[in-house]
Amino acid sequence: MLIDHRTYTVRVGTLRKQLALYEKHGLAIQKKYFGEPLAWLVSETGDVNSYVHIWVYENAEDRNRKRAELFKDAEWLKYIEMNAEAGYLIKQESKLMSPAPFAPLKR
Repeated sequence: MLIDHRTYTVRVGTLRKQLALYEKHGLAIQKKYFGEPLAWLVSETGDVNSYVHIWVYENAEDRNRKRAELFKDAEWLKYIEMNAEAGYLIKQESKLMSPAPFAPLKR
């Protein structure tokens, strides 16, 4: 199992706008290729201008295949363009992680 833990940071005052843009134009497309996310989280403390989403893949090959399919989708490319034009995002961090043997994820 491979976990893709992504943290996004947005400009102050734009979190709601970013979430609305993603929910309307990006989420359904990602779910089409990736299935349901393990989690989609919004910060309440610390960096409150950030959010996290976590996707689960079988392995790196599964992730690469699904992402390649996603980036062939015209609607996803349109969303990426709209996201760039909106200019809300200022930083993205992606961590690929595996569960520890003594604490497997149950899905």
